[in-house]
Amino acid sequence: MDTTTVEYDTKRLDHLGIVAGICHEIGLVETINEMLPTPSGRKVSCGTATLAMILNGLGFTGGLCT
Repeated sequence: MDTTTVEYDTKRLDHLGIVAGICHEIGLVETINEMLPTPSGRKVSCGTATLAMILNGLGFTGGLCT
């Protein structure tokens, strides 16, 4: 009987990737951009800025508070 040892490497997948994927699937950025057109002169759309604020806010929950 051959017994082989298998080593596993685990990596932590935080919730940010999952939330970003869901936002992409439901078309959050596009929906917001349809409702709030980007004013001229802005480099970032309202939808993209909103998604960035959501992900940035969620990012603070994973850190240590001192």
